[in-house]
Amino acid sequence: MPRPYVILDVFTSRPLAGNPLAVVLDPSGLDDAAMQAIAREFNLSETVFVQPPDEPGHRASLRIFTPARELPFAGHPTVGTAVLLSLMDQSDAPFVLEEKVGLVSCRPRRGGEGRGEAVFDLPELPTHQGDLDIGAVAASLGFSRERIGAGEGGPALGPGRYSAGVPYAIVPLPDRATVDQAVQDPSRWQAAYGQGRQGAYLVAFDPVDPGHHLYARMISVGFGIPEDPATGSAAAALAGYLMAALDLPDGPNRFVIEQGYAMGRPSEIVLTLHVEAGALRRAEIAGTAIVVARGTLLA
Repeated sequence: MPRPYVILDVFTSRPLAGNPLAVVLDPSGLDDAAMQAIAREFNLSETVFVQPPDEPGHRASLRIFTPARELPFAGHPTVGTAVLLSLMDQSDAPFVLEEKVGLVSCRPRRGGEGRGEAVFDLPELPTHQGDLDIGAVAASLGFSRERIGAGEGGPALGPGRYSAGVPYAIVPLPDRATVDQAVQDPSRWQAAYGQGRQGAYLVAFDPVDPGHHLYARMISVGFGIPEDPATGSAAAALAGYLMAALDLPDGPNRFVIEQGYAMGRPSEIVLTLHVEAGALRRAEIAGTAIVVARGTLLA
């Protein structure tokens, strides 16, 4: 049956930048294997299938697939789908999306024809899932161990695994040149990060724009994509590293993360940590999105 779909560029305010997202608006009758095959066909970082919600009062239930696997949660699909639904509804009213990780509260705002922005609360606060061996991490990226770390003036905390629904290795590097020079070595990936599908979020406190805060890349094995232009779920995991590495004051702490610049897909992710009595109580991710294509899926 014909199924309408929309392509959006997410975490950008201009077309043909940011992270592209496919949203299939009528997945009725599709089983898991069919949805995975469609995601492989689009071959984007993620494809979303918008289903009716399980609970009355929620806006929709989302299934999120990379070309290789289903994810319980992802940031750029959440932002992009929230913007699209807001445009379809012609409303800026907040709503709840159902994802496999849980309920995700979204606050969209339309910004003109085919574009808008959305803020969502992390459905899970990040947790630390263990430190990583610096030598193994360095080898997986083509570096000597001395190049791992935030460098002079940066936090002393080394690489570690954090998760806010999807686990990532957070790897601090001294500057954005080092981030860009990292070369993925799949043969050393398991030794550094363990078995299975693993993503490494490389971050430097050295942004291109002096008004921003971090410069990042997400490279992976097993996701079906070697590198992602913008990764909201990795930014969510990064919140755990920032809480551990920095002495953040109570109140909102806002970070703008640059990603995808070296790929020619510049993206900006806004991560806000709400700290009370020295503990992370709530975190938000915000971004913009713009519709770039509409079509009909015939498969």
